[in-house]
Amino acid sequence: MLSSYGKPGVEGITEGGECADGAFVVMRISPGPLFISPQKWKQLSRLQRSLILFLLMLLLIFGLFSFPSITEQWRGFSDREGWLEVNDRGVRTIIPGGKSLSDQAAEKDPPPMVRPDVGSDTVEETRDQNIPMMPKPPIKKKGPSKRGPPNLQKNVGAALPDAAEGEKKELIENEGGEEDKEENIISWRGAMIEADQATEPPPSAVDKGPVAPVPVNPAPPEATGGSVDRLEVVRDTFRHAWKGYKDHAWGRDELKPISKSFGEWFGLGLTLIDSLDTMWILGLKEEFTEAKSWVEQELSFSKNTDVNLFETTIRVLGGLLSTYHLTGDQLFLDKAKDLGSRLMPAFNTPSKIPFSDVNIGKGTAHPPRWTTDSTLAEVTSIQLEFRELSRLTQEPQYQEVVNEVMKQVHNLGGKQDGLVPMFINTNSGQFTHKGVFTLGARADSYYEYLLKQWIQGGKTEDTLLEDYLQAIDGVKKHLVRQTGPNRLTFVGELSHNRFNPKMDHLVCFLPGTLALGAHNGLPGDHMDLAVKLMETCYQMYKQMETGLSPEIAHFNLQASDSQDIYVKPADRHNLLRPETVESLFYLYRFTKDTKYRDWGWEILQSFNKYTKVAGGGYTSINNVEDPTNPGPRDKMESFFLGETLKYLYLLFSDDAELLHLDKYVFNTEAHPLPIWPSSPK
Repeated sequence: MLSSYGKPGVEGITEGGECADGAFVVMRISPGPLFISPQKWKQLSRLQRSLILFLLMLLLIFGLFSFPSITEQWRGFSDREGWLEVNDRGVRTIIPGGKSLSDQAAEKDPPPMVRPDVGSDTVEETRDQNIPMMPKPPIKKKGPSKRGPPNLQKNVGAALPDAAEGEKKELIENEGGEEDKEENIISWRGAMIEADQATEPPPSAVDKGPVAPVPVNPAPPEATGGSVDRLEVVRDTFRHAWKGYKDHAWGRDELKPISKSFGEWFGLGLTLIDSLDTMWILGLKEEFTEAKSWVEQELSFSKNTDVNLFETTIRVLGGLLSTYHLTGDQLFLDKAKDLGSRLMPAFNTPSKIPFSDVNIGKGTAHPPRWTTDSTLAEVTSIQLEFRELSRLTQEPQYQEVVNEVMKQVHNLGGKQDGLVPMFINTNSGQFTHKGVFTLGARADSYYEYLLKQWIQGGKTEDTLLEDYLQAIDGVKKHLVRQTGPNRLTFVGELSHNRFNPKMDHLVCFLPGTLALGAHNGLPGDHMDLAVKLMETCYQMYKQMETGLSPEIAHFNLQASDSQDIYVKPADRHNLLRPETVESLFYLYRFTKDTKYRDWGWEILQSFNKYTKVAGGGYTSINNVEDPTNPGPRDKMESFFLGETLKYLYLLFSDDAELLHLDKYVFNTEAHPLPIWPSSPK
């Protein structure tokens, strides 16, 4: 028997054992060499010597077999061949020129596609994705933390003429990133689409799991010397979005481009109908013809389903009416009349303030399950469409019910210098949640429709103009502020006389509305305010690392050297919204200042870079501050085709007669309706 002992030595640990015949075997363990004296070796039995030789032979054979794979692996590293592969789980090693071990296993037993939980550390691998081979990742270097859109980041590399190209790339890739964090994550400039299909906000940066990229077509080249046809780029963008919808969500409400599926809201083909007039304006005849056939053969409102009065009116009723005016096709007016009549039960309330929801099959209506209130925007932003339906059909009831709503809101107390609360009760007809004023969600389009109804009706309804002018004065008095660092003008919120420096992206409709009012003879300082607010809305895009605006921005009122705009984690998402490009369209039409076109072009390029999904469609994203992982929400809102791309096309068009703003007024979903001829006096 061999009883072992050990003690620390200068070079390692000396191990020894007493043999049966009293001799000792002495071996020096790492880092010292293996050592047995000749005298001791001779004293070992034949069995002991055979055992030691056998163990040494095994070690030698193992070393010989492992040596080629080790040298081959390091040779692949030194040649800088593709050595890492990014998949839905993150980074995995692969054999150069071959398949990864996980790929080989997947071929035998492919894993099921599982929707990951938000905040999980891993994302389940999905099939049918072409995963790109990635070059060896750059060494993480510390550099100045600089916020800004991708075009600003490119200038960093340009400023290093003596640096190697690889070093430029590494510096650029690390611009705007957090230092010494997640060292093992590859930074890849370009669109990165996560496999997470959740529509909820992402986990915090601390809990962020691996990123799974989906390769997309490259963003369109930047315009140089007029070499890029911007109108054609908009058409291509629409075609790509439409392809995803046609392939995976045809006739449904919304496309889910990541999962290549669809979402239903009301079951009315929202995206298709919202896009009809856009296709006509862009000259996409083939796509329009296909969509028209669906409307003719498949669209039916005789179904037992609840729809939201406001959303259905602005998207579906508005879309059908505008398409009728552009095409002259009676099909669209007939469908609009059918829908309008089915929405009328919403107005059967004690106060004549409509319920938010109506069952278009049963002819019944009700408020939301959690309240008896409707939001102010919902009940005061359906007027353009119902008024136009009455004019076309010569049936006055549609206009009468929506005019009654405006009359009641005009006479209500609880306003503050023309500013209105966000909620109104359908039973009492009174404002609720008084003292809270915003031009963002739940109130925004009330102010927009005051002006646009006045314009639609030939500027004859003085009460509408009075309410609008008073409201703008209230905005300037209570809500307009400037940031401390760079004096950016923005519109905040008021809650019981307490100012909150917070502005929704939705508020970026206001520059365009102010400019439209000034164009129609309202005070010149409205245009001055429009120009200042337009700059701020553009900065909400420019100062984000992706070049895309967050849903909500907060502004710094302190005079300091810090940034003007900051974003809270819950507000970092972008839904492909149109309000900023809408206002850019108005500002360019009225000023002809080409900077507004250039700003719109930058925004379009950012959409194509960070939200475009391979195979078709665009997705809203979770984080505009993270260009390496913007985080898809797997949803393409119908207004991306109905509004955002339409306004971009009109912004870039040189045809001043295309939907001339003295002849058409746009509803809040960008559907153009004709301005009524003035009644003879």
